[in-house]
Amino acid sequence: MIFQRAALREFASTALTVFVALFAIVLSTQLVRLLGQAAGGKVASEAVMALLGFGALRYMSVILSLTLFIAVLLSMSRSWRDSEMVVWFSTGVSLTAWIRPVLVFAVPLTMLVAVLSLYLAPWALNKSAEFRTRMSNRDDVAQMSPGSFRESSQADRVFFVESGEGKDGAVKNIFVSTTDKGKLGVMVAGDGYTQTVENGDRFVVMLEGRRYEGVPGSPEYRVMEFERYAVRIETREAQGVESRPYLRTVAELLADPTPPNNGELAFRIGLPIAALNLALLAIPLSFVNPRAGRATNLLTALLIYLMYSNLLSITQAWVAQGKLSLSGALWSLHGGMFLLLALLFAWRAYAHVPRAWANR
Repeated sequence: MIFQRAALREFASTALTVFVALFAIVLSTQLVRLLGQAAGGKVASEAVMALLGFGALRYMSVILSLTLFIAVLLSMSRSWRDSEMVVWFSTGVSLTAWIRPVLVFAVPLTMLVAVLSLYLAPWALNKSAEFRTRMSNRDDVAQMSPGSFRESSQADRVFFVESGEGKDGAVKNIFVSTTDKGKLGVMVAGDGYTQTVENGDRFVVMLEGRRYEGVPGSPEYRVMEFERYAVRIETREAQGVESRPYLRTVAELLADPTPPNNGELAFRIGLPIAALNLALLAIPLSFVNPRAGRATNLLTALLIYLMYSNLLSITQAWVAQGKLSLSGALWSLHGGMFLLLALLFAWRAYAHVPRAWANR
């Protein structure tokens, strides 16, 4: 019990430090990217914080998996470097005895990774896509805000409204500038209103106005007067979010077992399995040989982690392309890593532990 409590205490303290560092890196990276998009007009400035929250929830499963792997690896590597492992071996604690405390520490986090991967991350992705779409669609409608010139999200129209009455979308003194095939069109009207037609498209309707049309820099232009002129500002298609596998719930993926959906399932199910495998892999990978350098095991562990994560994405692509079945992907990848785990345990337990005993 003393051994298990000491191991769990060190795992927890190391995991907290690693998690804070990784979470800060992900948040700062996402924030810089979103601020760049907001500065370029691709994302509304008021949407940055909401999208940052959705992005953090999206990557939380990966952060926790990496935190679990690094925490076990660093904690046990320190025990090897400080010769604590020799002390544990001398008291009868074998290398395989570390499996139990690692599992006690890893299983709750793995269950949290499973919940995040299967349910919360897809929900965050879906809400982020909906929020982006809603903000994008709102841009053209928001162009009608009184007293300011606003450019559309496609940069092909400029809107200006001097005042709005707030009744049935009525507005006053409307200015709309459009660019189409090199021609510039300017429309002005004293009165107007917004309207939604039966198919869901939205229009701003200008009444008793004029349209000026011509090529910039050319003296030739046309002037037309109109009683009623409608400019579409939002389509029904723009209001929805395209349904993609990574946006669907687990129930929807299971109800429609197409190759792309199975590929998404393979990735979501694979994340918690990979997290548990990596936590156990950290036990034999933590061995430090002072003569070979302290960073050798860390580099090996990093290469194995990168290989595992890349294989997870590759198997997802193969399942999505129909080259591999869902069960085949899960068994081949994670079963292969479990076999590697068993081989590493056998190597460390029977090659290095006796040496530690001999050097007591």
